[in-house]
Amino acid sequence: MMAGHDRPVLITGGAGFIGANLADHLAHRGHTVRVLDDLSRSGVDRNLAWLRAQHGELIDARIADVRDPGAVRAAVHQVAAVFHFAGQTAVTTSLREPRHDFSVNAGGTIELLEAVRRMPEPAPVVFTSTNKVYGCLSDLALRIEGSRWRPADDEIAARGIGERRGLAFRTPYGCSKGAADQYVLDYAHSFQLPAVVFRMSCIYGPRQRGTEDQGWVAHFLLRAIDGAPITIYGDGRQVRDVLFVRDLIHALVHAWTQIEVVRGHAYNIGGGPSNTLSPGELIDMIGQLRGRRPEVRFEPWREGDQRYYVSDTRAFAAATGWQPRIGAHAGVEVLHGWLLEGGAGPEQREVSRGEP
Repeated sequence: MMAGHDRPVLITGGAGFIGANLADHLAHRGHTVRVLDDLSRSGVDRNLAWLRAQHGELIDARIADVRDPGAVRAAVHQVAAVFHFAGQTAVTTSLREPRHDFSVNAGGTIELLEAVRRMPEPAPVVFTSTNKVYGCLSDLALRIEGSRWRPADDEIAARGIGERRGLAFRTPYGCSKGAADQYVLDYAHSFQLPAVVFRMSCIYGPRQRGTEDQGWVAHFLLRAIDGAPITIYGDGRQVRDVLFVRDLIHALVHAWTQIEVVRGHAYNIGGGPSNTLSPGELIDMIGQLRGRRPEVRFEPWREGDQRYYVSDTRAFAAATGWQPRIGAHAGVEVLHGWLLEGGAGPEQREVSRGEP
């Protein structure tokens, strides 16, 4: 049972893919949801309109930048919890505009933490970091096995990458998210904020309007729906664990409701070893869904690319009892259906069509 129905829940970046799904979940359970979002990402205004249509006055929208101290202080006023998703999300954008990337991801997180620290009773903070804090894992011994790369270490192959893995920030995006990750953990220890970090792998599902820079599962599906070629960077054998957004929402709620158990910790969150895909395997899956295999083009590896990343989620499971329930094939089919029903509007389809 979630406490705090008499106080709003704040979601920064609440009009985004994950934020809108969490806002919908909480509002369905009677919570007022305060959405702080600058609506800078293409298509998120549609998510906010959908939330308002679904939930009316339960959605308290604040259109503002997370770097604005006054807006952030007002947004955290009397909230029961804070889910901090607002940020610059693309590695490619960070390489073009590293100052902006740092300002939003690291600077915006500091503004939020300072605002929460000054609350009479600081609210729980759940922050979504990234697996990119572990770098490109260039020291991880791998071998090719069929259609994918596989770790030479059988324990890693069976369990994935755990939190004891050393941090190795790579690319400006990895640095800015890693800095924010570490500040959240430090505020939990230095200032006793009830805060927790999720180092997330690939999340996918309805309300995701993926582009080539971010949201690869949705991006591949959109390209296939449009009959456009799909570009794969690398050899197509790289492996990621994928987590359906509904399973992530349950993990986020577990973190809030069990904050005294998880506070001050960072957890790797993803689909785990039982929910993995390579780009080539997703292409095959799309071919089965659509009756025709999409055209594929290959380009060189990009800066910071990981040939293998799968989350070892045992620590969070042991702490809270959470487990992912929706398998990759079922989840991809659901997302494909949502996109076919018009989930991505014309303006987003133009973004998705853009060549690299």
